[in-house]
Amino acid sequence: MEDKRILYVSSEVVPYLAENEVSLMSYDAPKMINDQGGQIRIFMPRYGSINERRHQLHEVIRLSGMNLVVNDMDMPLIIKVASIPKERIQVYFIDNDEYFKRKSTFTDEDGNLFTDNDERAIFFTKGVIETVKKLNWVPDIIHVQGWLASLLPVYLKNFYKDEAIFSETKIITSVFSQSFDGPLGANMKSKVAFDELPEATIADLDDPTYENIMKNAILHSDGVIIASENVSSSLTKFIESSKKPFLPFTPKEKFAEAYTDFYKKQV
Repeated sequence: MEDKRILYVSSEVVPYLAENEVSLMSYDAPKMINDQGGQIRIFMPRYGSINERRHQLHEVIRLSGMNLVVNDMDMPLIIKVASIPKERIQVYFIDNDEYFKRKSTFTDEDGNLFTDNDERAIFFTKGVIETVKKLNWVPDIIHVQGWLASLLPVYLKNFYKDEAIFSETKIITSVFSQSFDGPLGANMKSKVAFDELPEATIADLDDPTYENIMKNAILHSDGVIIASENVSSSLTKFIESSKKPFLPFTPKEKFAEAYTDFYKKQV
């Protein structure tokens, strides 16, 4: 994968958040490609629980300052950056006080999903794409990991379909067992529809459960990775029937070769 450019868009990344399937793989996969001589960038939200001083985050003024429209609201975009110690890997953080200042990641202190998680997902998606455009960094592959990042495929294939910078970019989505109960937000579909995405492309968001949101991501991806051993049988069957190239679950000790081969088939 030498010199190939891979953009990792993840909802959680170690060492900035606690270890789980998503955050660990969102570190392990980029490190693996970085070690092979590939060019990588990682994007994640700047949650309030991330200690900016300890992790040496600093704002990138030349990338910050634009406003993103989310459901007819102008929301200021702040971009911060840090490096993972010893790995020479840059991580870009999408920030906005309204959406990401709170200390908890996805739920309140009672374990209830934040009611604006859908808007946070839209903001994160747009923030990543607009920042990559400003960087003028053309990715060969965008690898999406974690449900908060899962709107990126449908936006890139529709809202940003005329952006020349992404004309040759392939999208790979990893599907994890990590999920949530109930719908992400009752009005999620209308908020996405505000951006004039075709009705047929967001039909799954009528009922924005974890599985339906991931189905939408799968349908708009060029390849799919089953990243957990216990992804639900219904979601696994959907992946298998989608006719998308997919990589079955691979244990961590064998993932490097499997992921590399899968990437190469996309580019």
